[in-house]
Amino acid sequence: MLILASASPRRRQLLTALGIPFSIDAADIDERRLRGETPQAHVRRLAEAKAQTVAARHPGHVVLAADTIVVLDGEILGKPKDEDTARAMLRALRGRMHLVMTAIAVMGEGELLSDLDISRVFMRDYTDAAIEAYIASGDPMDKAGAYAIQNRAFHPVARLEGCFAGVMGLSLAMAARLLRAAGLTPVADWPHHCHAITGRCCQLPTT
Repeated sequence: MLILASASPRRRQLLTALGIPFSIDAADIDERRLRGETPQAHVRRLAEAKAQTVAARHPGHVVLAADTIVVLDGEILGKPKDEDTARAMLRALRGRMHLVMTAIAVMGEGELLSDLDISRVFMRDYTDAAIEAYIASGDPMDKAGAYAIQNRAFHPVARLEGCFAGVMGLSLAMAARLLRAAGLTPVADWPHHCHAITGRCCQLPTT
């Protein structure tokens, strides 16, 4: 009954934590930003468009879609087009705070539900040599902002105020709430599964 409208392996991994069986049908939409569109409106519109596009192909099913952007000084940093772009992004982010916005949209029985998770991410002061080694690994090239918070070798983030899973690409607390509203029930212990994947979960008490 559930379809994930994304080919992202990170979102696929995270969604398994909710314990709801799902299949995958990735959406292919125009992701260009509209003139005058705020980052918040942009990321939410894309998630909703993905959900609606895939739902039209699967009547009677529940579709979950998401979109994640990195925002520095009000500007959206997308996926780098080449190594030079990745290098510039990582240097711009170094030692600074930025926002990661992940929008989730759920479409079921003609009703569209969506919400937006915003986390404050503080990057560590990594060296130019660390940037070069990370770029050489190839990991930045398919990531918004040219980094993955979960990359243990690069370890880009010094501090996070928000949802680790949301920065990875799918806030599970938000996804669980939207799916319940659409009639699907996540397993009760999903926060523990989230913790097993990410190493932390905002729905569990810290020690």
